[in-house]
Amino acid sequence: QVHLVESGGGLVQVGDSLRLSCAASARTFSNYVMAWFRQAPGKEREFVTAITWSAGSANYADSVKGRFTISRDNAKNTVYLQMMSLKPEDTAVYYCAARSIGSGDYNYWGQGTQVTVSS
Repeated sequence: QVHLVESGGGLVQVGDSLRLSCAASARTFSNYVMAWFRQAPGKEREFVTAITWSAGSANYADSVKGRFTISRDNAKNTVYLQMMSLKPEDTAVYYCAARSIGSGDYNYWGQGTQVTVSS
């Protein structure tokens, strides 16, 4: 079982930066891929970025490439999402998720944290 808790959301202005955190509890984090998803009002949930715990490789949605950076601190069992040059279209509830390596589905989800970018 993996328990995920996000934090760091809030109200910011266009062009601002914000860092989200996801604290995870699990026995062996090197066995999990960690990701961030988001869901804007009236829209489907969409993939933002993911990172492997052991290799540190990451991939990003085209909409956030060059502006968002995912990272992890294995000692703290925490994943971060550094968001820069925020746009109104980044407004959404951001969710942290985890899946076992080799699994196609993200089985574990946090409760979400709201990010609102005001123009």
